[in-house]
Amino acid sequence: MQYIKGLEAYEADGRSAVTLGKFDGLHLGHKKLTDMVKEYGRQDDIKSIVCAFDMSVLWEKKGISREVLMTKDERKNHLEEEVDCLVDCPFTEEFSRMEAEEFIENVICNIFRAAYVVVGTDFRFGHGKRGDIHMLQAYARKYDYELIVIEKERREGHIISSTYIKQILKEGNMPFVCELLGYPYGLQGVVEHGKKLGRRLGFPTFNVAPAREKVMPPNGVYLNRVQVDGVWYDGIANIGVKPTVSDEERLLVESYLFDYSGDAYGKEVQIELLEFCRPEQKFADVEEMKKCVAGDIAFGRQYFEMAAD
Repeated sequence: MQYIKGLEAYEADGRSAVTLGKFDGLHLGHKKLTDMVKEYGRQDDIKSIVCAFDMSVLWEKKGISREVLMTKDERKNHLEEEVDCLVDCPFTEEFSRMEAEEFIENVICNIFRAAYVVVGTDFRFGHGKRGDIHMLQAYARKYDYELIVIEKERREGHIISSTYIKQILKEGNMPFVCELLGYPYGLQGVVEHGKKLGRRLGFPTFNVAPAREKVMPPNGVYLNRVQVDGVWYDGIANIGVKPTVSDEERLLVESYLFDYSGDAYGKEVQIELLEFCRPEQKFADVEEMKKCVAGDIAFGRQYFEMAAD
């Protein structure tokens, strides 16, 4: 997959099937869009493209706090085998002032040379969000593309959206988050050196700091899986600030893997959070904490053994 930063860096070498949007989280609703452009790309032997609008520039200028399900790197990795091209499009002030027909002519037609445009029912574009699927359909013949509008995906009476998933995530309902996304929620990051307290207590851990803008579930202990050097390992993780042994407020994901004995410091790992076990707590002393963690580990081993049967 090609990863391209900025519309101006994309060089068309033929027609394309393109879908456009924010694509935060790449949930089941987004998957319907990406699957469709992939299918049209394969069918007509043209490029399949995801154009993801990066709102961070505009949000920062307006002082809006960013909160995302997926970082740019995570989105890129997730789409790696799915489409031919991911275009990261900064949503600047200038870009936001582009009129709707200008967007169709310049972006959809001139830049992407779209043969197929695949969007959801609520897709809006152009200055003041004046463009919608009805306008896209009205201009389809003029700009020589076919419009495919995909209905929203629903679960339990709710439209699947990034906003809804964030709400469920903040409740700690990881199995339902997984159902809405179509894959386990997690993060990727580099393993940091810590105080090595876990090693001294008999359960060495990986410390990974989530990206600042990444939405995280409630602090606490989770069943998790971690990919190191291409291999997945089962374990447990604590999300939080380690109040028993630290006065810092820096959020970390601290994972203990059941069957890993190597050195992962400085390596990038991928973490999947599967199930919430208990809230993070401050213990009276390290011995009390050690006893509780031993119970967490025993529960985790039993969980994964039963899941494997």
